[in-house]
Amino acid sequence: MVQYERAEKSKEFAEKLISLNRVAKVVKGGRRFSFSALVVVGDRNGKVGYGFGKANDVSEAIRKGVDKAKRNFVTIPRKKETLPHQYIGRFKSAKVILKPAAPGTGVIAGGAVRAIMEVGGISDILAKSMGSRNPINTVKAVFDGIKHMLDAKATAKNRGKSLVDLWG
Repeated sequence: MVQYERAEKSKEFAEKLISLNRVAKVVKGGRRFSFSALVVVGDRNGKVGYGFGKANDVSEAIRKGVDKAKRNFVTIPRKKETLPHQYIGRFKSAKVILKPAAPGTGVIAGGAVRAIMEVGGISDILAKSMGSRNPINTVKAVFDGIKHMLDAKATAKNRGKSLVDLWG
């Protein structure tokens, strides 16, 4: 019965593999190959996390990445199906511009940013990745942008206004 409940809980999350790399370690007898996987997990309702797993087997690396992603969830502030405001997320040399979009626009973003927004439940967004093309740095830049976005409820409370007064 308990295992069935765990299976139900794992089904409510959407998982996307962003990158899978085969890495080699040179030892005395030759090369030892292992795999590293960058995975994004979300509930399609505003919560998203990323994880980086490494193992000798592809499926084990992906599983480790999913486990780490589930431990590092972040809530995406949302205004209907988009973001509340524009922000530029930065990590090392990677920059990602995240802009809110009008309803019906869709996810106009590439690669890693698209995967993060789809599993996070954002359906209208404009995004541009600049600088580093490394998927790990791009993902960390997106999460930097998400963490620094202002939450509408907290902003309204700080200003002493209601949410309707703030957004109309």
